[in-house]
Amino acid sequence: MNRSHLRYFRGSFLVTITGILLAFYMGGNSAEGFSLAEGLSVMFIVAVLAVLEISLSFDNAVVNATVLKDMDEKWRRRFLTWGILIAVFGMRIIFPVLVVSVVAQINPWAALELAVSTPDEYARVMTEAHVSVMAFGGAFLMMVGLDFFLDDEKEHWIPFVEQPIVHLGKLRFAAEVITVLAIMAVAQLALPVEESRAFMISGIAGILTFTAIHKLSAFMEAREQARAAEHAAKSGAAMFLYLELLDASFSFDGVIGAFAITTDLFIIAIGLGIGAMFVRSLTILLVEKDTLAEYQYLEHGAFYAIIALATIMFLKTFVHIPEVVTGLIGAGFIAVAFVHSVMENKNAEAGQGQA
Repeated sequence: MNRSHLRYFRGSFLVTITGILLAFYMGGNSAEGFSLAEGLSVMFIVAVLAVLEISLSFDNAVVNATVLKDMDEKWRRRFLTWGILIAVFGMRIIFPVLVVSVVAQINPWAALELAVSTPDEYARVMTEAHVSVMAFGGAFLMMVGLDFFLDDEKEHWIPFVEQPIVHLGKLRFAAEVITVLAIMAVAQLALPVEESRAFMISGIAGILTFTAIHKLSAFMEAREQARAAEHAAKSGAAMFLYLELLDASFSFDGVIGAFAITTDLFIIAIGLGIGAMFVRSLTILLVEKDTLAEYQYLEHGAFYAIIALATIMFLKTFVHIPEVVTGLIGAGFIAVAFVHSVMENKNAEAGQGQA
């Protein structure tokens, strides 16, 4: 990465330094006095959480960039400013509190007090919602991935895999819904009766949420194009909502996994917030440098990573899969797509040179 690229990450580095210092103070400060060892320990945990979030959400940045490049400038700026606040405070603090509130059947304020006073109990209740959260996120992301590969107008990266899928494109939503429901029906067989019911309900909610947002986006885009035929940018409000839900689905795995590292809600928020800032910076870099156009298979790699993440989220309802494996699989797809894109660019340049 050259110096011109580093300027996109200045805010992320500033947030990282601030977050690390805050974690050091929070960890070391106690009624007995300040403990250097405890402060350093919490700093290390925050660093681990930040790396976890970046590794799990790298493909999120690429997908965000594919949507943002078609969004009008006003809503693009709003997503990159308001969106990061929603990502950090909404998904890393408010979302876990709401989940605990629903599962424990207590009001959100009581759930927040539970997180502060008895973090172990808070983490236990949060973990109980694991099946429902994974089902919703897995179904939503699987719909996102299938929607991309069912598009018969795009070029193929791995033709023998993608071409057969395109034939289902005539059915569009029916094909996506049937496929996701079939996967869920098989997955829920490995769960106890009560958990399988919660799994199916949450998964169907994920499908309905994607469908509603997709339909709303198409309606608002059509209205926008009818009003201004020369303006091809996608309707901002609907796409903003779609991106926020997409970001939330990517975050589920990281938020749940973070509780295996620490039960302190605010330490989790700092660590994952730092990671979210780097994802935002990478998204801006990809959009402004038009990286997706330069590396033609990068987008494909990101959507393969989405399919992989959705599959892993389904599997995690009954099989333990380390977060590092999840992150490496997603990053692996993107890395392979990037290398293949570079090779194709070099071959194209060589061909032009010979011509």
